[in-house]
Order: sequence, then C-alpha cells, then structure tokens
Amino acid sequence: MAGSCRMIDEFAKDNLHGRLRRDREALLWKLDGLPEYDARRPLTATGTNLLGLVKHVATVEARYFGEVFDRPSPEPLPRWQDYNGSDLWAAEDETRDQIIEFYRRTWEHSDATINELPLDAPGHVPWWPEPHADTNLFAVMVHVLGESVRHAGHADILREGLDGRTGLRPEHENQIDEEARAAYCAKIEQAARSAAPIKAQNS
Repeated sequence: MAGSCRMIDEFAKDNLHGRLRRDREALLWKLDGLPEYDARRPLTATGTNLLGLVKHVATVEARYFGEVFDRPSPEPLPRWQDYNGSDLWAAEDETRDQIIEFYRRTWEHSDATINELPLDAPGHVPWWPEPHADTNLFAVMVHVLGESVRHAGHADILREGLDGRTGLRPEHENQIDEEARAAYCAKIEQAARSAAPIKAQNS
C-alpha cells in the first residue's frame, strides 16, 4: 500500500509540474515578436499588460516556492501586492529581457523546491489567513498552477486582441484566416441578437 501511495504521489507531482512547465512557456510565447510598446502598454480598463503578467507570475512563483518553504529566492524580488501594483507592470528602466530572465531564474529555484521536497512537505503562507496558512507542497503546486493558467489565459486573449495570434505553443499556432473568423463571429453575433428578445421576454 505504501508503495502504491508513493507511485500516486510521484504521478501527481510529475503531472502538476509538467503542466506548470507547459504554461510557463505558453505565457512567455505571448511576448514573442511584439513591439516593445505593445508588450508593455495597458490593454484593459484595469491596466492589464503582457509584460506585467510575466513579472507578476514570476513573483508569485518565487514567493510560493521560496519563502513558503523556508527557501527564499536568492535575489531581491519586486514589491508584491503593494499600493500601486508594481509587480503587475514594467517600469521604464526594466527591460523585457530582464523580466524574462528573472522568470527563467525563478523556474530554476521553483523546480529545485519541487524536485527536492515530497508533496506533503509542510509550508507556511504568511499572507494567507488562518487556519489556512499552514499548508503543503501539493496545495501550493495546485495554487501556483492555477495562477499560471489563469494569467496565461489572460495573455492569450490580450495577444489575440493585438494581432490575432492564438495558440498554446508555436507549433500549435492556428493560421489566421480573416474570412473564416469573420464568418464565425457573424454567426455568433446573429445567434446572440436572435436570443436577446427571447431572454428579455422571459426576464
């Protein structure tokens, strides 16, 4: 039974870790080929921007797989969750390469934590409320994966809005067919307009 539990733990860790690696790369790819301004500028009413998403996710990883397990990052981290959200955007003196390299160095530190600790290794998240602050590696991996997937999804939509490019990885990128996209959107628009009067009558 103990051997079976270890096998399940190893499978769970490998699966979560593999998905985290995949979504890291997916997030970075959304910066590929973009002009500097488009990588940095706010693209939503709340200021969400592509380079800021990378900086934020890197900071999240560094803290959760660092200080939570008493393995703090070997380098200074951006301020986090402060009054002006400085972990969510790139200052003018921060280069794209600096932020990308910070993210990649964070991967190395995070991967070491994941590889060296068992899934039930205890951790403490000081910014989580009690009684949830005491946790373990499994819960943190699930949490960080959720953060990464969420923000990679944000980045996917933002990039599509900039130049129409979509996909999880370069080899899976969908070719842009403007005519087909226009026809597809028109079909959805027509369905929405047709449904609106029905919804209004039933409300």
